[in-house]
Amino acid sequence: MGASNPHPHCQVWANKTAPNESNKETVAQSDYYAANDSCLLCDYLALEAKAGERLVFENEGFYILVPFWGVWPFETILISKRHITGLDDLAGSERDELSEALKGVTMRYDNLFQVSFPYSMGFHQRPTDGQTHPEWHFHAHFYPPLLRSATIRKFMVGYELLATPQRDIAAESAARRLRELPDSLI
Repeated sequence: MGASNPHPHCQVWANKTAPNESNKETVAQSDYYAANDSCLLCDYLALEAKAGERLVFENEGFYILVPFWGVWPFETILISKRHITGLDDLAGSERDELSEALKGVTMRYDNLFQVSFPYSMGFHQRPTDGQTHPEWHFHAHFYPPLLRSATIRKFMVGYELLATPQRDIAAESAARRLRELPDSLI
């Protein structure tokens, strides 16, 4: 009999082939790199850091921000400040900084509606085909379903599934609300 899972609601998924969303990111990052000789997420991060209005958390190694293109009400993206392509590129203190950043956003989620806040999170990193992939930039997506309270969830239906997703709250407003929350339980 196996050991019990200390996090029964946590699941780790892995594929033998690249899933659709990371394939889309690979194409976008590759096309951008080919056209600009620059990393898409490095350039995006420079713009967001300068503006600051969608920034939720920052430490020496990572930014967490609410992307302007997000669909989920309090969707965030974690992006490494240093151009790295995968978890295995993290240097010494960056591991601790990643942990601090993950705590920073998840505690803010819990504090937003003062409940254990559900979310789906996934790390995205370079393909594992043995190539260097300088166009790729390590990041993680957080997709939380709660909308205006602990009991109101966002559901993707109708127009959003068949045409175009709609954002229920401005990215800047979501970032401000999350940024203003402490990163320890209240």
